[in-house]
Amino acid sequence: MKAIKTAAMALAGLGLMFASGCDRHNTKEVYYLISVNSTMSYWQTLANGFNKAAAEYKVTAKVAGPDNYDPQAELVELQKAVAAKPAGILIQVADAAVLKPGIDAAIAAGIPVITVDSDAGNSRRMYFIGTNNLEAGRTGGQHLAQKLGGKGNVVFYSFTGQPNIDDRLQGFKDSLSAHPGIKIVEVVDVKADRNAAFDRTQQFMALTGDKKIDAFVSLEATSGKIVADAVKRSNGSDRVVMAWDVSQDTLDEIKAGSIEATIAQKPFTMGYVGLKSLDEVFHNPPAQLGKDNTADSFSHYPEFVDTGTSLVDKSNVGDYIAAAAEK
Repeated sequence: MKAIKTAAMALAGLGLMFASGCDRHNTKEVYYLISVNSTMSYWQTLANGFNKAAAEYKVTAKVAGPDNYDPQAELVELQKAVAAKPAGILIQVADAAVLKPGIDAAIAAGIPVITVDSDAGNSRRMYFIGTNNLEAGRTGGQHLAQKLGGKGNVVFYSFTGQPNIDDRLQGFKDSLSAHPGIKIVEVVDVKADRNAAFDRTQQFMALTGDKKIDAFVSLEATSGKIVADAVKRSNGSDRVVMAWDVSQDTLDEIKAGSIEATIAQKPFTMGYVGLKSLDEVFHNPPAQLGKDNTADSFSHYPEFVDTGTSLVDKSNVGDYIAAAAEK
């Protein structure tokens, strides 16, 4: 497996914290998971991990958030959760500028907050659990450069302004900077209308000569299959399509050859570790919640727990399909 190195030491340390018994728990302890796009399979998988940990600890898990990309609606859900005075909140940061005040208010109210999948590093959150998106983007960029032979025009599909996705794009740029023959033509913002990715891709497919688009890269989970369908409809078998995450549709397209590769994250692990991390903070609270531990070499908490990523292509897609079938 073409796996990116993970923060194994951090996870091992969390494992020791989680080894304590469950006799201290009860169902009156309530933990919230809040995100946007909550009906996406990625977020349902993350919620499954969150709920699994809650069941093991015999505490109550609540999942909230809009089913579309709406940071303001997510802020409203965060404010509702804070008003309920839960034991802890695990939150995806769709827009750091929008959600930072709500995160800081939760910490000020004595409620532990840990960010997941997408971070708000300038807030008072405890720490971040998720993917090292910069390194994941670099891995994707290296693979893309190899498939293009070091030259070609590339289009990206993104949620502009979402911190984790911006990091992925920067990672790709870092890797592609070593290949001056590769040009980024456009970064398409699809958060408002993901279906528009299909129409935009077909427009790109009509370009020829020096303007021909040689590769299409989705930096988020929803547009990969849409872009691949548009490329197929335009008979673009010579184009490279890369996706993000491992929905069944994406895995099937990799097996069929219409998607070259994707970056696999571990959303179940994020949710599972997230609830147990909140539980540890709730039962063993620090002297000062929300303290900046950046310069504290003796802090009880990490800055970042990397749950790991892998690059999936035809060489290993069968492993992921088999693992999905077992769930």
